[in-house]
Amino acid sequence: MGHWLLAFVSAYGAVFLLELPDKTTALTLVLSGRFRSRAVLLGAGLAFALQAVIAVSLGSAITLLPERVVAAAIAVLFGVGAFLLLRESLESDTGEADGASATRRDATPFVRAATISFGTLFLTEWGDASQITAIGVAARYASPVAVGIGTFLALMSVTVLALLVGRKLRAKVPAHVIQRGAAAVFTVFAVFALWQAIF
Repeated sequence: MGHWLLAFVSAYGAVFLLELPDKTTALTLVLSGRFRSRAVLLGAGLAFALQAVIAVSLGSAITLLPERVVAAAIAVLFGVGAFLLLRESLESDTGEADGASATRRDATPFVRAATISFGTLFLTEWGDASQITAIGVAARYASPVAVGIGTFLALMSVTVLALLVGRKLRAKVPAHVIQRGAAAVFTVFAVFALWQAIF
């Protein structure tokens, strides 16, 4: 049991610390501004459960993909995301009330919001440092269940924190300001990924 617990704590601690300042947190903040929290949480849960399984059982397959191809795909993904966020923020009425923003979020069907959250978060986590870390911890401790559960719970902990922060931000900051800030963050991620793809 001690070996299992050590593997679990190692996976949870390492992934949590890696993800806290990572793009997943920023992306969850963006998603929480567009969709209901429960839909984002469901999509995130499914995405992270699948990512944990892949990282632990089939994670070595990531090494078959050229690193530059993965980085280029991530750069395109974040570049498109930044463009869409900026466009949406410019179209927003700067005097829009918080209640109207909440109504627009509630207008998105639950299943669609959860599906978008799942797809976005799953693709973002693919080949991420946390996935590689989970692979390393699983190889070291040879306890895939403990590492899988630790990885999943760490990712979900960061997601819940981001959703709570997102809720407080929406109450105090206009939606277009959050969208422009997120677009700036996405642009930085896109440039960084593009740099990795080229150099």
